[in-house]
Amino acid sequence: QVQLVESGGGLVQPGGSLRLSCAASGIIFSIFHMGWYRQAPGKQRELVATITNSGTTTYAASVKGRFTISRDNAKNTVYLQMNSLKPEDTAVYYCNAIRLREGSYWGQGTQVTVSS
Repeated sequence: QVQLVESGGGLVQPGGSLRLSCAASGIIFSIFHMGWYRQAPGKQRELVATITNSGTTTYAASVKGRFTISRDNAKNTVYLQMNSLKPEDTAVYYCNAIRLREGSYWGQGTQVTVSS
Protein backbone atom coordinates (compact mmCIF):
# COMPACT_ATOMS: atom_id res chain seq x y z
CA GLN A 1 0.00 0.00 0.00
CA VAL A 2 1.43 3.34 -1.08
CA GLN A 3 1.44 6.12 1.50
CA LEU A 4 2.69 9.68 1.27
CA VAL A 5 2.56 11.52 4.58
CA GLU A 6 3.18 15.26 4.66
CA SER A 7 4.20 17.16 7.77
CA GLY A 8 5.64 20.52 8.76
CA GLY A 9 2.77 22.83 7.95
CA GLY A 10 1.49 25.47 10.30
CA LEU A 11 0.96 29.16 10.92
CA VAL A 12 3.83 31.51 10.16
CA GLN A 13 4.20 35.26 9.88
CA PRO A 14 4.97 36.93 6.55
CA GLY A 15 8.69 36.72 5.87
CA GLY A 16 9.02 33.55 7.91
CA SER A 17 10.10 30.06 6.94
CA LEU A 18 8.76 26.53 7.08
CA ARG A 19 10.09 23.18 5.94
CA LEU A 20 7.62 20.61 4.69
CA SER A 21 8.43 16.92 4.63
CA CYS A 22 6.79 14.07 2.75
CA ALA A 23 7.63 10.54 3.83
CA ALA A 24 6.86 7.83 1.29
CA SER A 25 6.27 4.12 1.81
CA GLY A 26 5.10 1.30 -0.44
CA ILE A 27 7.07 2.53 -3.46
CA ILE A 28 10.65 2.34 -4.65
CA PHE A 29 11.14 5.98 -3.76
CA SER A 30 14.39 6.52 -5.63
CA ILE A 31 12.88 5.83 -9.06
CA PHE A 32 9.89 8.15 -8.64
CA HIS A 33 9.73 11.79 -9.62
CA MET A 34 8.42 13.85 -6.72
CA GLY A 35 6.53 17.09 -6.55
CA TRP A 36 4.84 19.59 -4.29
CA TYR A 37 1.52 21.14 -5.25
CA ARG A 38 -0.75 23.53 -3.42
CA GLN A 39 -4.40 24.48 -3.41
CA ALA A 40 -5.75 27.69 -1.97
CA PRO A 41 -9.44 28.10 -1.09
CA GLY A 42 -11.51 28.57 -4.22
CA LYS A 43 -8.58 27.93 -6.53
CA GLN A 44 -7.31 25.02 -8.56
CA ARG A 45 -4.42 22.89 -7.40
CA GLU A 46 -1.17 24.25 -8.80
CA LEU A 47 2.35 22.99 -9.21
CA VAL A 48 4.89 24.43 -6.76
CA ALA A 49 8.07 22.44 -7.40
CA THR A 50 9.27 19.12 -8.76
CA ILE A 51 12.39 17.02 -8.46
CA THR A 52 13.16 14.14 -10.79
CA ASN A 53 14.62 10.83 -9.74
CA SER A 54 17.99 12.16 -10.91
CA GLY A 55 17.67 15.37 -8.90
CA THR A 56 16.67 17.90 -11.54
CA THR A 57 14.40 20.56 -10.07
CA THR A 58 11.77 22.92 -11.46
CA TYR A 59 9.79 25.69 -9.75
CA ALA A 60 6.73 27.76 -10.33
CA ALA A 61 7.62 31.35 -11.14
CA SER A 62 5.82 32.54 -8.02
CA VAL A 63 8.14 30.60 -5.67
CA LYS A 64 11.43 30.58 -7.55
CA GLY A 65 14.22 31.95 -5.40
CA ARG A 66 12.21 31.48 -2.21
CA PHE A 67 11.43 27.75 -2.13
CA THR A 68 13.81 24.80 -2.45
CA ILE A 69 12.81 21.22 -3.14
CA SER A 70 15.14 18.38 -2.18
CA ARG A 71 15.03 14.67 -1.60
CA ASP A 72 16.75 12.11 0.59
CA ASN A 73 16.44 8.70 -1.03
CA ALA A 74 17.91 6.98 2.04
CA LYS A 75 14.99 8.32 4.09
CA ASN A 76 12.35 8.02 1.35
CA THR A 77 11.54 11.67 1.96
CA VAL A 78 11.12 14.79 -0.12
CA TYR A 79 11.34 18.26 1.40
CA LEU A 80 10.16 21.74 0.56
CA GLN A 81 12.06 24.54 2.25
CA MET A 82 9.94 27.68 2.10
CA ASN A 83 11.54 31.03 2.90
CA SER A 84 10.29 34.61 2.69
CA LEU A 85 6.74 33.39 2.93
CA LYS A 86 3.92 35.61 1.74
CA PRO A 87 0.20 35.60 2.57
CA GLU A 88 -0.46 34.38 -0.97
CA ASP A 89 1.48 31.20 -0.16
CA THR A 90 -1.37 30.20 2.14
CA ALA A 91 -2.76 26.88 0.90
CA VAL A 92 -2.94 23.18 1.52
CA TYR A 93 0.31 21.67 0.26
CA TYR A 94 0.27 18.22 -1.28
CA CYS A 95 3.07 15.79 -2.06
CA ASN A 96 2.98 13.79 -5.29
CA ALA A 97 4.94 10.78 -6.49
CA ILE A 98 4.79 9.86 -10.15
CA ARG A 99 6.44 7.47 -12.54
CA LEU A 100 5.34 6.35 -15.99
CA ARG A 101 3.67 2.92 -15.88
CA GLU A 102 3.92 2.91 -12.06
CA GLY A 103 1.22 5.42 -11.29
CA SER A 104 0.67 8.72 -9.52
CA TYR A 105 0.13 9.01 -5.79
CA TRP A 106 -0.91 11.86 -3.50
CA GLY A 107 -0.57 12.63 0.15
CA GLN A 108 -3.37 13.96 2.33
CA GLY A 109 -2.01 17.50 2.43
CA THR A 110 -0.70 19.84 5.09
CA GLN A 111 -2.03 23.33 5.77
CA VAL A 112 0.28 26.31 5.49
CA THR A 113 -1.07 29.64 6.68
CA VAL A 114 0.92 32.84 6.31
CA SER A 115 -0.59 35.62 8.38
CA SER A 116 0.33 38.25 10.90
